[in-house]
Amino acid sequence: MTPKNNPLELNLIEMDTETVSSKTIAEPRSLSEWTHVLCNEEMPIFSNTALSVHDVLSDDRKGAMELASVILQDPNLTVKLLKISNTPHYNPSRQKMVTVSRAIIMLGSEVIRELTLVCSFLECILSAINKQQASEEIAQAIHAAVHAKSIAIAANDSLPEEIFIATLLNHIGSISFWCFCGEQGERIQALINKGKCSREEAEIQVLGFKLTELGTCLSKAWKLGGLIEESIKPGVKSKNPRVGLVHLGYEITEALKEGASSAKYNACIRKIEALTKEPQKDIIEKLQNNTANASDMACQFGATDAAMLIQSRLNNAVDLEEPAPDIDKKQLQLHISQDIVSIISDQIDINLLLETVLEGIHRGIGMDRTIFSLLVSDKQSLKEKLSLGWRKDSYENKVVFNVSETPPNIFFHALAGTQAFWAKPLVNTKLYMLRDINVVGKNECFMMPVFSNNIPIGLIYADRGITNQPLTEEDFSAFKYFSQQANIGLTVYRMQRTVNGKID
Repeated sequence: MTPKNNPLELNLIEMDTETVSSKTIAEPRSLSEWTHVLCNEEMPIFSNTALSVHDVLSDDRKGAMELASVILQDPNLTVKLLKISNTPHYNPSRQKMVTVSRAIIMLGSEVIRELTLVCSFLECILSAINKQQASEEIAQAIHAAVHAKSIAIAANDSLPEEIFIATLLNHIGSISFWCFCGEQGERIQALINKGKCSREEAEIQVLGFKLTELGTCLSKAWKLGGLIEESIKPGVKSKNPRVGLVHLGYEITEALKEGASSAKYNACIRKIEALTKEPQKDIIEKLQNNTANASDMACQFGATDAAMLIQSRLNNAVDLEEPAPDIDKKQLQLHISQDIVSIISDQIDINLLLETVLEGIHRGIGMDRTIFSLLVSDKQSLKEKLSLGWRKDSYENKVVFNVSETPPNIFFHALAGTQAFWAKPLVNTKLYMLRDINVVGKNECFMMPVFSNNIPIGLIYADRGITNQPLTEEDFSAFKYFSQQANIGLTVYRMQRTVNGKID
């Protein structure tokens, strides 16, 4: 097995506006300053996620393994993504998905890419101190997205999910601004409340630009691309009918504010009728159902204030979702174990196997840092192939373990054996070399050599070196089980290749 060259370089955010100082801008006063602050100071996690996902999917050499690895770096994002992936909206067949890699296989890389962007974006903004206007913006985005997707399905669009995501992120500039604005937002709201100017006029008067322009800059900086970027351009009349579906979603939400008997609402009905050829009675029924679905979707995303605002359009109470219970690790281990057995029982995708094993160790046991490293050709070091939970400046930076024989260190000791090794600083003091401590710290850790044809080729390592929570015998047993599955899978994989006339 040869490690694939998979650099994932987090590109610097490019702006074609004026150059901004790298220092913190206390009060953004221009379009470029607002773009800089949102990307680099208020929402850096989303910036990194968006750019990482873009780089993975724009490189033909990278696949599901790299995409899953980006997602799994953020535990909250992983849980939210899997939760949404298992809702009827995305998973009508109700086939349980407990690993990110399984979700990618079942839903496809593009759907997971877009869902990752939405979950990561909402994770960032919902952690802010949301004001009324921010919740209104989020509610409208989710509500419009559900309407747009419904119309896309009725109009036989080939990728209605893409319509949903593009609509949801269409007002990304407004949502981001209202989640993090201060006095400037209050001034805009005050001007609107006086009734002397429109929302766009108030934005220009206070900010010097429209929030749709901020959305365009953010979309470019985050490399959202595709239909998202095409739909978001202000003042550009697109000939793409799919862009029209995105904008129609928002037209419906605006019309609903004026009521079902308004001229705006009836104009929307006629547009939908022309697109779908459905009778008006069916269209009206769908629009009503869409509101309930949008409220439920907002709950799934964790935007409960937005859910109440959506549902209030029909003046009905909303049954908000209870907080998600803590994950039952035993149950999660069982589900992931079943996924591994399924992978081994078929023609093995070795990358998928190793990623699922690592996810079983990392999430199923509850480790802080988990890594699979391959021996380099000189056998003097181990280089990261896949890691989860490792705090690094860039995904491109690879963790490297030194393998020292004289004197032996923890990694040499682990590779020299055939079983899992539980290293303990108080017991194995002499094995912890300064060079190792500089890389992983002086923590208890689990290690297991990985073999091909009875020759060690790599190592699985896991610890709780961030939270410093103690390791247990139960944890060690689970670690041994998952690591053994990796070795079993590699043996079966080698046999399959031998049968097919491809000997490693």
